[in-house]
Amino acid sequence: MTTPSLSGLDLLPTAVVLVDVGLAVRYLNPAAENLFEMSSKNVAGQGLDKLFSNTAVLQAAIGYARANNCSYTEHDLELGVNGRTRLHLSCTVTPVELPDGKAHEDGLLLEFRHIEQQLKIAREERMLDQSQATRELIRNLAHEIKNPLGGIRGAAQLLDRELERPNLHEYTQVIMKEADRLQSLMDRLLTPHRLPQPAQLNIHEVLERVRSLILAEYPRGIAIRRDYDVSLPLLNGDKEQLIQAVLNVVRNAAQALQERGEISLRTRVVRQITLARRRYSHAIAVEIRDNGPGIPEGLRERIFHPLVSGRAGGSGLGLTLAQNFVNQHHGMISFESVSGETAFTILLPVQENDERGTMNAERRNENRSA
Repeated sequence: MTTPSLSGLDLLPTAVVLVDVGLAVRYLNPAAENLFEMSSKNVAGQGLDKLFSNTAVLQAAIGYARANNCSYTEHDLELGVNGRTRLHLSCTVTPVELPDGKAHEDGLLLEFRHIEQQLKIAREERMLDQSQATRELIRNLAHEIKNPLGGIRGAAQLLDRELERPNLHEYTQVIMKEADRLQSLMDRLLTPHRLPQPAQLNIHEVLERVRSLILAEYPRGIAIRRDYDVSLPLLNGDKEQLIQAVLNVVRNAAQALQERGEISLRTRVVRQITLARRRYSHAIAVEIRDNGPGIPEGLRERIFHPLVSGRAGGSGLGLTLAQNFVNQHHGMISFESVSGETAFTILLPVQENDERGTMNAERRNENRSA
């Protein structure tokens, strides 16, 4: 078969790599660039064995497709990329004719998919539905609790004034303080229901604010590294909500480190991604990674549930609120954790009008410089 046009391949959500008869790379579509973290322009002409390690299974699939002149899918493939962790993929190999001037030459179209991609999408949709149901439940519960709390505190105040024995005031003070604490808890549960107040913002301003707050809170023992992509477009979002969302995640990491360790803040652009059941051409990925002990296995499925905490004295609301704020921005938050390392990733979509506004701003700056 003749290969589809490159512009058509650009639109595919799956990662596509075109190679020639000698298995040298001719083209990577944007999804493949994102998956393998490499540029099509930079790797053009390089052999597959130079880009990937552990290619024996892939080579066998290529050999079968060539020998039988048919498409062949390898459902269990592990590839090492640039010395990073191996990717667990499926790969469909299809013989194609590559245009080469006026003639055509034999080549191959390799289409890669994460084996867990469909499971991940289903899990994200389930988390989104669960988050919406949880928010509504919390809201109703918090409203029901706030009214009797006010009555309890008011009664304790009146009783405190009537007590004649000074040593008894201690007990009414405990009642009032605990009622105030519960009132604050209910207010925090209701806070996410404030609608976002969007404005254009730079995500790095959000991260720098969080960084300064954490360093002030933990002046010794915790280092915060930055790996920012300064070419990222502006976002249209609520700055205070995003600061609170990122702060909750970073503070959790700092608490897990017990004031000794390292946190890294990393930003990148992600292309062709589905978030909250909608397709976006670009999104901003914020990765928050720490070298702490990791999230206990028993908590991983419930880590975003309200009132679930792995720390003594924790309220279990930080990650719930972070998830709510991110969801209100049509984004998604997820994590991966092993012993000695945990990474939370916040994905925030870039709306088309955000991209146009960024490009217009860049043009204005260029015009000023000219």
